[in-house]
Amino acid sequence: MTLIDYARAGSASPAPSQGIEPCIDKAYVTWRLEEAGRALLSLPSGGWSTRLKTSSLEIVRTALENYGWTSARIRPPVPSAAMITRMDEALRWIPLIPQDRYVLRRIVGARALIHPISERHLFPWRRLGSVLGADHKAVQRWHAQGLDLIVAALNRGG
Repeated sequence: MTLIDYARAGSASPAPSQGIEPCIDKAYVTWRLEEAGRALLSLPSGGWSTRLKTSSLEIVRTALENYGWTSARIRPPVPSAAMITRMDEALRWIPLIPQDRYVLRRIVGARALIHPISERHLFPWRRLGSVLGADHKAVQRWHAQGLDLIVAALNRGG
């Protein structure tokens, strides 16, 4: 069994008494990085500034809201503390790619960013290819190489 099966069952890692060697594969790493990207983009960008607190009048704001003059903006739900902890752990995996392979780091990090509402990648393969000046198929291969490096480092205990 892989860690994916344990994650689905509700356990983070296999119990040592079961005699099962924990094995992390590319699908699990991809899933965790994409979950981390969703959580990162779901975090609020900031709170109230002092300028807004002193200059916003409650009466005017209420009148504008009552007449529907505000545009409704769909916001993703704020991630839970456990999700933020998993995000921190998964984002620490990207530096497991050697520093001299920084292009692979950038590709893996960019592909991890998924919009929390539309569930679409912020950087599709073709856009990454145009930014890097390469074919989108080459970018896909590089992404797979980056994931392989992360999986190898995690499985050897790095």
